[in-house]
Amino acid sequence: MTTNEGQTRWIVHGERLVYDNRWIRLGLADVEIPDGERFEHHVVHLDRAAIAVVVDEQDRVLLMWRHRFVFDRWGWELPGGLVEAGEDPMATAVREVEEETGYRPKRVEHLVSYQPMAGMVDSEHILFLVHGAELVGKPKGEVEADRIEWVPMAEIPDMIARGDIWTSGTLIGLLQAQQRLNGRERG
Repeated sequence: MTTNEGQTRWIVHGERLVYDNRWIRLGLADVEIPDGERFEHHVVHLDRAAIAVVVDEQDRVLLMWRHRFVFDRWGWELPGGLVEAGEDPMATAVREVEEETGYRPKRVEHLVSYQPMAGMVDSEHILFLVHGAELVGKPKGEVEADRIEWVPMAEIPDMIARGDIWTSGTLIGLLQAQQRLNGRERG
């Protein structure tokens, strides 16, 4: 267990909003570092995201093959999306799995929460482990993925090594799920 005794921290004297829309808020924070220097530091605020690692009884994970235009890159990703105001993150994960894949999750548990860029971006990601899912229809709404497939968990390390899995939520979710699932098998 870590403590903060004797440690110094940055002091935030305030923040002014520079840009704001439904997807992103950009601010300039008035901060003071431990040596007394004071300056403005940019801060990006994004809504929380909920991501689901859906595994079945055959030790396979549900993945989506997606193109990310910002990087002009394809990769396998987990289903997930932004948590709407007042929505429980677990409900978001369940909703997103069904909307994006057509599968309805059965049993859901919290896996891990993290901040992907803690130095300048506030964007909490909440990951859930889903045990089993039932196909209830086709994906709804906008096209989220070119392909949706059940992939054996044993193939995940090679897919990561090849660069077919490269986004933070998918990497962290899959690695954490493998650790938890393997721990249960030994325990």
